Amino acid sequence: MASIAIIGSGFSGLCLGIQLKRAGIESFTIFEKSNRLGGTWRDNTYPGAACDVPSFAYCFSFEQKTDWSRKWSPQEEIRDYMEHCAQKYDVLRHIRFSTEIAGARFDEGESVWRLRTMDGEEIKVDVLVSAVGQLSRPHIPDIPGIEGFRGERFHSARWNHGADLSGKRVAVIGNAASAIQFVPQIAPRVQQLTVFQRSANWLLPRGDRAYSEREKRLFGRLPFLARLYRRWIWLQLEMRFPLFRGNRLIAAMVRRLAERNLREQVADPRLREVLVPDYPVGGKRILISDDYYQALGRENVELVTSGIDHVTEDGIVTRDGATHPADVLIFATGFQSTAFLAPMRIEGRDGRSLESEWAGGARAYLGITVAGFPNFFMMYGPNTNLGHNSIIFMIECQTRYVLEAIRTLAKRELASLDLRPEVMDAYNARIQSELAHTVWAATGKSWYKTEAGQITNNWSGSTVRYWWSTRRFDREHYRAQARTALSRGEGPAPAEDAAAAA
Repeated sequence: MASIAIIGSGFSGLCLGIQLKRAGIESFTIFEKSNRLGGTWRDNTYPGAACDVPSFAYCFSFEQKTDWSRKWSPQEEIRDYMEHCAQKYDVLRHIRFSTEIAGARFDEGESVWRLRTMDGEEIKVDVLVSAVGQLSRPHIPDIPGIEGFRGERFHSARWNHGADLSGKRVAVIGNAASAIQFVPQIAPRVQQLTVFQRSANWLLPRGDRAYSEREKRLFGRLPFLARLYRRWIWLQLEMRFPLFRGNRLIAAMVRRLAERNLREQVADPRLREVLVPDYPVGGKRILISDDYYQALGRENVELVTSGIDHVTEDGIVTRDGATHPADVLIFATGFQSTAFLAPMRIEGRDGRSLESEWAGGARAYLGITVAGFPNFFMMYGPNTNLGHNSIIFMIECQTRYVLEAIRTLAKRELASLDLRPEVMDAYNARIQSELAHTVWAATGKSWYKTEAGQITNNWSGSTVRYWWSTRRFDREHYRAQARTALSRGEGPAPAEDAAAAA
């Protein structure tokens, strides 16, 4: 069986590791740069951190957790669930912690991947899988004067729990998914909280609540009921997809709900005015919160919409000339979402790097494979993010596809499988054409897009369509190289022979 390297121990890497174990495949190693698994749910420990997908849909379908504490699961509980899965399925012994991969190069002579760690170690494997996700590298804006700030400063994804915010003047730069969770948590204990908003967000009520002990017992004793509840959640979320394809009726309904929520929660008409977005509903991530608007209404909280000009030693100066004193700066400015595998350098055939291959924007077939990079797969890769449903669904689809590819390599005694360039080109031309007719295309700057405006992060269809597209490993789309041919020093099998070789 092929040796397999998985980079990252978040939900993606963990899911693939578990399914490899369940398939009887033990020849894999998960490389984790940190000393603990969890990915996003290990790194984001800011106050109030929680998922924006209902708990019952944010866990593996094959390991349904039935005793979630709340409808919307908190960060620590999600991380504990992931550790439970790793222990139950005996994946922990396959994880090499504190091992960061600096790069990988495909060796065409041996048809193997040569990985290089940050410590200089070289590791040779047959199959390489990147499971680093899209939201792992915090983005810090380049603001003039920021290095001269004398107080504490940190990104929400690297929360400094040693910083005492009590009685301090705190400036929060950013107002999206992370900020709306931690702002209500820290507002009561700071002297002054200033939130700098670049653009408003469409915000819906979360409707969070704790599950009763009776509900937990019922779901635990009746697993079919938990599965039914999960599928009901999935169906409700899936019904929102037409919103992103410009369905006017659904867009009007969601907009009315958001505007009513704003009117009910914010009494100040001037504040309400600057909290109404200037882009279509769904053009950026739709946020959910039960307490963010209330926090903005506190006497010690100010929302600033003037752009930031520069940072001083003890505050922020906006473009209107106003100075906002601050003892602490917190960046809620998201992630370098379109860089994907950076800073790792991945080199495929003929020394081509993914960095140069993606100079015009990241792209891949099904978000999983790239032509010219044999035996290389990605989890949560380009154009697989969702705006309406659980990413766990997508991860399980990708896991099934990658697992079938690995089985094909073993069963057919293949040295490598390399996606045909024409398949990738046709696939990406199609989804980019579809994405051009979505609300994401009608919206300006967002983390879904490159600076040039190409949508590299989001999937263009429904989750049903993605499931259908990945339901089997379509080996006819790959060039195959047999191990016998490799031993004779021959090149890859011709494209027309790929299906026969596979």
